[in-house]
Amino acid sequence: MSFSFRQLRYFVAVSEVGSISGAARDLSVSQSTVTEAIKDLEADLGVVLLERHARGMGLTHKGHAFLRHANRILAEVSYARGVFEDQVQVSGTLNVGVTSIVAGYALPDLLARYRRAFGATAVRVVEDAPEYLEHYLLSGELDVAILILSALSERGALNTAVMETSPFRAWLPNGHRLSGSAAVSREALLEERFILLNTDEIRLATADLWTAASHKTGMAMRTSSVEAVRSLVATGAGVSVLPDLVYRPWSLEGDRIDGVALAEPLPPVEVGLAWRRGAAVSEPARAFIDLALE
Repeated sequence: MSFSFRQLRYFVAVSEVGSISGAARDLSVSQSTVTEAIKDLEADLGVVLLERHARGMGLTHKGHAFLRHANRILAEVSYARGVFEDQVQVSGTLNVGVTSIVAGYALPDLLARYRRAFGATAVRVVEDAPEYLEHYLLSGELDVAILILSALSERGALNTAVMETSPFRAWLPNGHRLSGSAAVSREALLEERFILLNTDEIRLATADLWTAASHKTGMAMRTSSVEAVRSLVATGAGVSVLPDLVYRPWSLEGDRIDGVALAEPLPPVEVGLAWRRGAAVSEPARAFIDLALE
């Protein structure tokens, strides 16, 4: 037996909601239907994808790996259904800007879908800091950029659209004294060594927290590498606070990272598109914006 698209939909729904009951409610089916679909999917793959914990259902290591493929398969099915629907032939050049923190998470699948849908368009991608991307947009060197919107300083001169809202969580080494908490207070975090992801977007969004940490406990490390933060947290060098956009429960070395909600939440980051206000939008750029916001 091979797995079905229905099983993939149910698996993705449970992974997003974090519970069988919540997924069943969103899908308008019974809990037993969702449970059986996940059970059959795991049996077909020969691996455990989901595990129960105190706050509901969580993905296993293999579950996280499979989720990316499941989302890609469902996106391909959606694309296949619409491939013959009045698709406009688009050609020319698309100039896209992206920040380093967004490049590895929000761009690859979107860019792959765009190239499949509009293969006649030449795509050029520029990775840079938010302030430089903003300058390139205003000067007309870029058609559109994908970034964390709070990093924009001239937002009034740009059109923006939110693609994803991502809340912050505390990253803790597996088995940490705070790992079992429903939520972690700021005071508890400030008793720990702190690891800062030193990018403009994250530094600005967590300014109050990491400034307090640097005064009270000293900064364990500042790095511009998400993977370095992952490895340092997983091996017990410190804790960090990052948005779910970049959260993965395993470091490259295979050590586990626990993500715990913040008792005093930081404003979530908005990952979105920006393009110059008042300027004509090219056909390749309009097609990219529409695809990103589907």
